[in-house]
Amino acid sequence: MILYDTLIEKTNELIGKSTSKSYAYNPKKIWPETKSFELILQKEMAYELGGDGKQALNYTMVTTDSKYFNGDEVIVYGPDLKDIKGSVPYVRITMLLTTDIESDDEFDTETAFRAIQEMDFIKYHVFPVGYMVRTSGQTSREQVRISKKAIKEGISFERIGDTFIKHYKQNENVRNAKVIFVTAPDVDYSALKDTAKKVTDITKSLSKILEGMPTECGSCGLKDICDEVEGLKELHFGKKTKK
Repeated sequence: MILYDTLIEKTNELIGKSTSKSYAYNPKKIWPETKSFELILQKEMAYELGGDGKQALNYTMVTTDSKYFNGDEVIVYGPDLKDIKGSVPYVRITMLLTTDIESDDEFDTETAFRAIQEMDFIKYHVFPVGYMVRTSGQTSREQVRISKKAIKEGISFERIGDTFIKHYKQNENVRNAKVIFVTAPDVDYSALKDTAKKVTDITKSLSKILEGMPTECGSCGLKDICDEVEGLKELHFGKKTKK
């Protein structure tokens, strides 16, 4: 699957100049979870990631190319949770190495799209204790409220990342998972927001392909992303041919 590869490379380029720390996935370090959404009141919170109008993003990209991975890992660019004292820009990026779930066959194209959706939806079922996530699927915004108690008990991006990875690895299509947290002050967050939008646009394009939307490029509102992303146009016209 190559649909997201150029965006993986763009993401690595945007964050790669900042100092980072890498942690191999360790199931023993998984942060405790609740069974459902945890409400953290303002009086209980230490701070908010992406609070006070600062940038706050999340997006997920999948690939079948192992060159982007070094096993399952968590990477942190910028201050960790214990070192943050107030609202900061925040991005959580997930890269997943998957089995080959894409082919030229129409049924497999639909299977690939459903699998991508299923992997992306995992984020809505992760509830770390003291880590209240508010996510918008429409804007890719993800704002996080951290509790004072969680800070005292040693919460960290490494442990939160391990929690997410545990859930991703329960999906049969996932071979490796990389969870990246970005709070570094020297990162171009506007460029990351543009990248997140393109990830969303790819998913919308796949949805249009499956719905049998117009194959006249001039009448499609997603022409630009289809032209830019290798493989999308081939999928679109391949489906038309089969019909």
